[in-house]
Amino acid sequence: MTAPMSTTKVTIPALQAMKAAGEKSVCFVAWDYQMAQLADRAGAEIVSVGDTVGVNLWGQPHPLEITMDEIMVVAKAVRRGVTRALVSADFPFGPLQEGSASAVKAAIRLVKNAGVDLVKLDGASDHPVAVEAITRAGIPVFPQFGITPQTSLKYGIEYSAASTAQVPDELLEELVTEAKRLESAGAVALNFTNSGPVVGPAVVEAVGIPVLGGFGGGPWLDGRIRMVTAAIGYNAGNVDKEPDTYANVAKVAYDALVECASDIRGARKLRGQK
Repeated sequence: MTAPMSTTKVTIPALQAMKAAGEKSVCFVAWDYQMAQLADRAGAEIVSVGDTVGVNLWGQPHPLEITMDEIMVVAKAVRRGVTRALVSADFPFGPLQEGSASAVKAAIRLVKNAGVDLVKLDGASDHPVAVEAITRAGIPVFPQFGITPQTSLKYGIEYSAASTAQVPDELLEELVTEAKRLESAGAVALNFTNSGPVVGPAVVEAVGIPVLGGFGGGPWLDGRIRMVTAAIGYNAGNVDKEPDTYANVAKVAYDALVECASDIRGARKLRGQK
């Protein structure tokens, strides 16, 4: 299946208009130039540089280990691969927690040196002043709240279990308040992680900006966030099983490498080489 390639540049007003029209937004998380090109061509409205790159591509045990310098390298690569979608980049743990001045400095660096369009702030509901400060600096903010990698322990949940969790229904009023606070602070969209089918719709109805979600999201949100690697089954563990994904790239890659190794050992011509 080949999706038609739109050349119309996505804008924040266009993204917000999709919510008003009841149209779902697509956000793919990518971490390299090649995947960013594919995500952009597939029609995503947002291509996001997630702080989980350290876990999913580099084998780190927790996303809190990622640094700003590492995020910058990845964000620059993704920016080069995207021509029409909005590019978002996560703050690593630290700049937001250190205060508004630090947060603004980090946001400026991501926009000026990496060329991103949005900055995504994990745990931003506890730092509305920083959201306001970044917004005043002219930088669009995409806050992440709910059960997130940087805030999961606040809810007594280990990060590794976050994929199967959802925010408790009794927190509905608190999370609606958080969403409204972030919108008032200037957020242009929200990433509500582990929203669940009760709290999620309530937040969507409470704010006028798009609410997207990854883990724990569903059709009740204004859009979905999905890692490209997860969508295509790019995980070494998939070699020995058939995952519930849109493809099993790991198995295809493994079989190709086995065949290439066989050709090398047999002194045969390698495919793709003259």
